[in-house]
Amino acid sequence: MDRQVGTKVGTKSVGRNGELTGATLKIGGMSCAACASRVEKQLCELPGVHGAVVNLATEKAVIEYDSSTIGVLDLKRAVEEIGYRVHDMASEVEVDSEKAERQREIRRQKAVFTFSAVFSIPLLLTMLVHLGITQKLPAILLDPRFQMILATPVQFVAGWQFYRDSYYTLRAGSANMSVLVALGTSAAYFYSVAVVFWGSKLGQHQVYFESSAVIITLILLGKLLEAMAKGRTSDAIRKLMGLQVKTARVIRDGQEMDIPIEDVVVGDLLVVRPGEKIPVDGIIQQGYSAIDESMLTGESVPVDKKVGDEVIGSTINKHGTFRFTATKVGRDTALAQIIRIVEDAQGSRAPIQRLADVISGRFVPAVVLIAILTFLAWYFIGDPGNFTRALVNLTAVLVIACPCALGLATPTSIMVGTGKGAENGILIKGGEHLENAHKLQAIVLDKTGTITKGEPELTDVVASNGFTTDELLRLTASAERGSEHPLGQAIIHGARNRGLLLGEPSAFEAIPGRGIVAEVDGRHLLVGNNRLIEENGIDIEGMEDALKEMEMKGQTAMLVAVDRSLAGIIGVSDTVKPGSADAILAMRQMGLEVYMITGDNRHTATAIASQVGIDTDHVLAEVLPEDKAKKIQELKDLGLVVGMVGDGINDAPALVTADVGFAIGTGTDVAMESADITLIRGDLKGVVAAIQLSRSTMRNVKENLFWALIYNTIGIPVAAFGLLSPVVAGGAMAFSSVSVVTNALRLKRWKYKEVV
Repeated sequence: MDRQVGTKVGTKSVGRNGELTGATLKIGGMSCAACASRVEKQLCELPGVHGAVVNLATEKAVIEYDSSTIGVLDLKRAVEEIGYRVHDMASEVEVDSEKAERQREIRRQKAVFTFSAVFSIPLLLTMLVHLGITQKLPAILLDPRFQMILATPVQFVAGWQFYRDSYYTLRAGSANMSVLVALGTSAAYFYSVAVVFWGSKLGQHQVYFESSAVIITLILLGKLLEAMAKGRTSDAIRKLMGLQVKTARVIRDGQEMDIPIEDVVVGDLLVVRPGEKIPVDGIIQQGYSAIDESMLTGESVPVDKKVGDEVIGSTINKHGTFRFTATKVGRDTALAQIIRIVEDAQGSRAPIQRLADVISGRFVPAVVLIAILTFLAWYFIGDPGNFTRALVNLTAVLVIACPCALGLATPTSIMVGTGKGAENGILIKGGEHLENAHKLQAIVLDKTGTITKGEPELTDVVASNGFTTDELLRLTASAERGSEHPLGQAIIHGARNRGLLLGEPSAFEAIPGRGIVAEVDGRHLLVGNNRLIEENGIDIEGMEDALKEMEMKGQTAMLVAVDRSLAGIIGVSDTVKPGSADAILAMRQMGLEVYMITGDNRHTATAIASQVGIDTDHVLAEVLPEDKAKKIQELKDLGLVVGMVGDGINDAPALVTADVGFAIGTGTDVAMESADITLIRGDLKGVVAAIQLSRSTMRNVKENLFWALIYNTIGIPVAAFGLLSPVVAGGAMAFSSVSVVTNALRLKRWKYKEVV
């Protein structure tokens, strides 16, 4: 078999002795889970290799190694030692080359199958005579020597790949599907050859050339159908790659020119006209438009964009012409990051895959032992002295037991599931996260930016101690100019809307979880929550009712002290996102315990929780950013499998602590570092969809494992008892792989279901 391996390399982090580097090898020719395990074992045994994962469905090996100890050439050499051929390829896999490679493999499998079928069909006809269906065949077809002439090219030309693979496998001290095929068909073929030349001396006349040839042909048919089906599992990657723009219109030296997308650099000024795709990520400098961002968010409604707004590469400009400055190009664009995440996820291993790995590692040697015992039992006990019958049953056991489907059961479903997620704005970092999501028992939702819009507005200003509302608001907004907190920006925006002239703070300090301290116009200001005011010994007498009223409305009430004396309260409200309440209801109907976590005071938090249907005893309020992870851990300590949903930046420790971290993002920064699953859409329905997808995928995996094992579980004892023809066994084994891949492809029809 012609095996090809391509390489993609990128530095990931600094290892103990040097650079810990990631490399991806593109491997062709693996036929079963045992093949993947053998390549993985070979790589993992190399000094300096920290880990390797080989995925049969994607035909890739992902390796992490210490670049000061070992290099890519060493990895390639190790693969060559077990019979694979390695060659260089571009660091970025293009959609056209990926598709062409798949088509070449399909054409090769088709040619080998056709060659094998041409010689096997006449032999297949002779089986009609053996079965008593007809006796009207040309005499030459029944001649054992002619049958040998037909069977030999099938055995050693079409079947050469099984011998070659078996040689390298056995030399490495392992065994795989090819070993079983080679053993089973060789036994039938060489026994028949012996009968042709020495049949009279052996007292035998029955030959089994048709069995060996037809078995090989059926297995090759199965590999052809499998290759065609596997090509469809990676449709998601090809669709994403197909979205990439080939050229861009830039302005250089005052002139517009079209250049290849690879030549665009950060800082270039680009022009986009109506109906065109936006080439790269950037910021609009001139003009406005409505952008179709459905490829990123799944939402079909165009988003209005103006000067200063971000635009995303490969989204579609629906209306106006605008100019924008490139901020991210090449591998840094949002689409490139999404493609990388989907590629990594499809090449990763889900925990349930360990079951298939354990089974496949012990399966082939066990089958060989069972086959030998079957032969001995039939020859000495079942039908004493009948060598032919014992050999046929041995062959049937070897052929029916091939574990090729077992290696495809999990990765094919993971491939389709993660690809389907990407199409729906759900980016899943790895197969383990897709699996873990279906186990979740509790979901913790960050309030700001997750349940709510995260864009609070100024709602109330209550002044005291001789201050007017405008004066209090002007001082507070001036102090907040040193802050990037959304609440501070809401106050600044509200003050400007009232036409107030703001100053600059001469001193500023942000106190996490409490508020700010600043100097404005020579006056000392404290702006923050009740804890900040109390810690500074400031009395709030007379303002308790106003404070309580704001909090009961769900507003964030910020106390303002000027020169160590309370000057008033400013109320800011963050409104709930449309759809949050429905999504939370859906989560509860799915059997999840839903919690809300926030740094806001309990009154404000409870008010928001009541709007979206979260129980008051599930509200975690007044939690400092550094304590969010502790709250997640406390829930895990109760025995719950916990998911955390946040913005992926402020909530990074909590996202990492949770069993599954969900990051909600709508821009180019999709918080991929801390979150396990990124929801590109900005609403909580993405969490529900991700869990639904996880449950559907894991159900599909279990179905695949069932179908992969049922052939062997039923077929091996049936074959051992002499009730299964080797030809039927070959057909069942070949089509077991096809049934597994076909079942995985059903996930392509998955759709988000509204929970009522």
